[in-house]
Amino acid sequence: MKAGSNLEKVLEAGHFAVTGELGPPRGNNVEEVKHKASFLKGIVESVNITDNQTAVVRMSSVAACKILIDEGLEPNLQMVCRDRNRIALQSDLLGATALGCKNVLCLSGDHQRFGDHPEGKNVFDLDSMQLIAMMKKMRDEKVFLNDKELDGAPAIFIGAAANPFADPFSFRVTRLAKKIAAGVDFIQTQCIYNMAKFREYMKQAVDRGLHEKVYLLAGITPLKSVGMAKYMAKFVPGMDVPEELIKRLSGVDKKQQAAEGIKIAIEQIQEMKEIEGVAGVHVMAIEWEHRAKEIIEGAGLLPRPVVD
Repeated sequence: MKAGSNLEKVLEAGHFAVTGELGPPRGNNVEEVKHKASFLKGIVESVNITDNQTAVVRMSSVAACKILIDEGLEPNLQMVCRDRNRIALQSDLLGATALGCKNVLCLSGDHQRFGDHPEGKNVFDLDSMQLIAMMKKMRDEKVFLNDKELDGAPAIFIGAAANPFADPFSFRVTRLAKKIAAGVDFIQTQCIYNMAKFREYMKQAVDRGLHEKVYLLAGITPLKSVGMAKYMAKFVPGMDVPEELIKRLSGVDKKQQAAEGIKIAIEQIQEMKEIEGVAGVHVMAIEWEHRAKEIIEGAGLLPRPVVD
């Protein structure tokens, strides 16, 4: 036991875990965070709080995490390397854990040219691999990156992201192994649509015994429409949306496409439960938090287990 987080306990107990995701508002609207959080309470182990996702300015992820804690939910603090150097990353981690955060997700971060301040200067003092190693060092060795002793080390469950479909595909599992070597405890993948290719990815990971060294949660993002499916297939790097899914959504009335997208997500989760090495799912229903319960319940994953 490293952090004593609810997510960690559920995974260590061998249950199929479920995490959710919440994007903070583009302002300091506390009630908006509480409103979104209300749809996730009791249906997931923990909730990812995104860190200025797509390089668009939003409420601080640390602040939003504290709001969730006060609402009785467990957050997964996302931290990106784009906006902070090693001093700020360590400082924010200490601040977040002092406020009660027990899970942290280490990410590089979307490049600022894709966001609403493209003229901003990025930092990238560390990359996600180095960030994982730094956090592990702070937790396990109780020292800063410069080997100076900590006055109170962060007890954290360390996570990271993985994209099973980015090119070159042959390197994906090797990159996963590198993150495990750096010290990651759990992995959440980017959203998955090509199940056949994901099965191959998991087979490679299992063949290397990586499923015994890390908890891997498969990313699920419901498709709201055929337009969303086509956009992701064409414009989102590293995304693999099979043509049969686009045809399936095209084959239903426009008003029914959202329901069909949820049906697809439920089918995916049910399939994920049967894949060796998959320890759970990460349901990313961003700006659709009110439909998360429908997906998780439809997949037969409610009620969630209670682990002391």
